[in-house]
Amino acid sequence: MPGIDYLERIPNNVDLKDNRRLLRALEDWQPKFLHWWQDMGPEGWQAKDVYLRTAVSVDPQGWAQFGYLRMPEYRWGIFLAEPEPDRVIAFGDHKGEPAWQEVPGEHRATLRRLIVTQGDTEPASVEQQHHLGKTAPSLYDLRNLCQVNVEEGRHLWAMVYLLDAYFGRDGREESEALLQRRSGDRDKPRILGAFNERTPDWLSFFMFTFFTDRDGKYQLASLAESGFDPLSRTCRFMLTEEAHHMFVGETGVGRIVQRTCELMREHRQDDVRQHGGIDLATLQRYVNFHFTVSLDLFGSEISTNAANFYTSGVKGRFEEGKKDDDHRLKDATYPVAVPDADRIIVREQPALVALNERLRDDYVADCARGVARWNQVIQRAGIPFELTLPHRGFHRAIGGFAGVRVSPDGRVVSQAEWDARRADWLPTEADEAFVGSLMHPVIERGKFASWIAPPARGINGQPIDFEYVRQ
Repeated sequence: MPGIDYLERIPNNVDLKDNRRLLRALEDWQPKFLHWWQDMGPEGWQAKDVYLRTAVSVDPQGWAQFGYLRMPEYRWGIFLAEPEPDRVIAFGDHKGEPAWQEVPGEHRATLRRLIVTQGDTEPASVEQQHHLGKTAPSLYDLRNLCQVNVEEGRHLWAMVYLLDAYFGRDGREESEALLQRRSGDRDKPRILGAFNERTPDWLSFFMFTFFTDRDGKYQLASLAESGFDPLSRTCRFMLTEEAHHMFVGETGVGRIVQRTCELMREHRQDDVRQHGGIDLATLQRYVNFHFTVSLDLFGSEISTNAANFYTSGVKGRFEEGKKDDDHRLKDATYPVAVPDADRIIVREQPALVALNERLRDDYVADCARGVARWNQVIQRAGIPFELTLPHRGFHRAIGGFAGVRVSPDGRVVSQAEWDARRADWLPTEADEAFVGSLMHPVIERGKFASWIAPPARGINGQPIDFEYVRQ
């Protein structure tokens, strides 16, 4: 990329223009990224003008600039939150010491692993959602898909910056590998299981952005506490964009719930499938699936790795500064639900090895608040139905509940009961086929698919019938 103006093409606050070694690494990496993006970005819309938000600085005036552009021309910037003067490590064995501005040699492998794992989720999401542009339920939703995807791309840039700037040749090799893996690929899959799942339809997309991107919020918030200051500052800025992804998910599902309730009241029946809607029972099964797959992303309930991350100062807890304890946890305990024969009990475990479960608890409580808002829509419609989160032991593939048959209401059940009730609890092939049958594109301004209600308001003060994507 000879002669490229990096301050213009790649907005940043990391002195990119003066870092020749980093510039050379990005000169080699960016064309490969753009090739990956052309292959895996929203299919069919790469050449269209989309009304997108772009960050050109971290201040309020530059954080969210809106305008039309084609996605391959998006300015994927590199931003760190503003530094905290005299910041110290807030937890673990290094509590009270100055935050690290360079990678400590003894934590090099651990930090690289954490950055690579987080970075791998960003392109994976784009790959999972690659085909959804072909079946967008409205121009408003199509624009949101494009926004989510370009920001996932920017988050990939953020992790690549850390790898290239602080990990030398090893980091550059990891940056290359982030573009070589593919979601769901048998030979080179993405690192975490949830990011190899299919996202075949827009209902799955909204569930993904509500549940799985919310896991991203908690992982980023924990990494934002890191004693490695560049990682902390990078994640703090990423969290400002992650909020939009969760907004897309929560309001997307909420609008489906609203439309379903409208159809139920109009036709005076629960089964709205024949009227082009998604029934509440099917929505519950999708909630069950996406919630539990996302729970696995937090790892095993008891984890020596999590304990080591904490004591070494590389990864903290969600809102570490608000925790009222000694921030070392050497003698503390934490309650953990575990299967015990044919029942589930709670045992006190050393708090250090139970950090994954504590983070999962924070996540579950946050998810419950969102589900409660969906239920308010149902209640206002006067419909006697309530969406619920299944028990944390239901449908788990990682941790103490892996392989244990637990019902959504928290009972340990026999294999026979599981087999008999599975179709009541999780999406079936027939469910997926029906939802798929609804996925027809609606790209006329101000129009929406039959199964989803319009949003309450448009983007950036624009009307709902704004031309969010120019065709």
